[in-house]
Amino acid sequence: MRILPALVVLCFCVRSPASCDTFLILPFFNLAGSSNLDWIGESISETLREALAAKGILSLDREHRQEAYRRLSVRPYTQLTKATVMRVGEVLDVDQVIFGTFELKNADLESKPRGTLRLTAQIINIRRVTRGPLYTETGALEDLARLQTHLAWQTLQLVLGKEAPSEDEFRQSQPVLRIDAIESYIRGLLAQSQDQKIKLFSQAVRVEPRYSQPSFQLGRLHFEKKSYKIATDYLQKVAFADANYREAMFLLGLCRYHLRDFAGAEQSFQLVAQAVPLNEVLNNLGAAQSRKNSAPALENFRRALEGDPTDPDYHFNVGYVLFRQGDLAAAAERFRAVLERDPDDAEAITMLGRCLQKQKTAGGAGNELQSEGLERLKETYEESAYLQLKAVLERKR
Repeated sequence: MRILPALVVLCFCVRSPASCDTFLILPFFNLAGSSNLDWIGESISETLREALAAKGILSLDREHRQEAYRRLSVRPYTQLTKATVMRVGEVLDVDQVIFGTFELKNADLESKPRGTLRLTAQIINIRRVTRGPLYTETGALEDLARLQTHLAWQTLQLVLGKEAPSEDEFRQSQPVLRIDAIESYIRGLLAQSQDQKIKLFSQAVRVEPRYSQPSFQLGRLHFEKKSYKIATDYLQKVAFADANYREAMFLLGLCRYHLRDFAGAEQSFQLVAQAVPLNEVLNNLGAAQSRKNSAPALENFRRALEGDPTDPDYHFNVGYVLFRQGDLAAAAERFRAVLERDPDDAEAITMLGRCLQKQKTAGGAGNELQSEGLERLKETYEESAYLQLKAVLERKR
């Protein structure tokens, strides 16, 4: 597990034991008789996962689940026995697994399916080897958004008890979406190609402009394509209640940084750092502040370094700010630390040479390294590591 800043252990609240557990939500098994409806099971799973994650409860994503399926040779969307459900949970070392079924009655599956949709869920506690009660929702297929939202609220009631939000409060944070928008979003998650994902997510947003989850996915995909302006437009639309909100703000900070909006980048990273003081967030906050010649840059670089002294980039950034401040001896020590971890780091070699030569600015021309804008960013956001550590520490309270 990654080493996190010491601040992390000071900022936990006291919560119910179940809320400190790690959860896995499986796609709900399809009893409707048509594989074309498998996306509904994924949609229910995603809705429950996002509801838990939005409350700070660690819920493993689809990638973790798919890895467990591969290791156990489980075919996707196969109805699993309770023993296999338990085995999947054990492989992923989770505390609790949520699973269930959906069935569609009185529907004509040969045409556009209509009918009554019934969702049934259950929670298994892997550690205690106990099963919770079955809980259900029934209604029209077109009301899928309301049905899975209410199922998510029931799940929070079982997991959080008295700490769970009221039904009215929870519903206010969950927009009622058209089923075709939900289908496009889920099919986008399942799509293999980036172009197909963008097409389906864009279709979901076109149908429901307030749909936060596909806006996040579009922002992330355009960020990966280095289309920072387009990514910015989508990431700004991610709702505060969205489980991906902090990651969206992290990516938004990176986009703004690359667009040279350093004040905007600082604002985005600061927002994330206040909630999740990850090393990469503190580092990027320091980078934005450094580009503004802001005093807190060195402090935040040092906090990132304290959180992970093995990372050469964190040593480099501390050394770089010290170099610019004229503290050449201390800067040289940091650049030596970089080279101890990566002897081939050309920038660190050059910067160490400048420190030793007592030079504060680049001289000459040609291919000589310039000393402006050398801050190093982190583009990987690992909030799950923070939540895992948080869960472990809270479980020991």
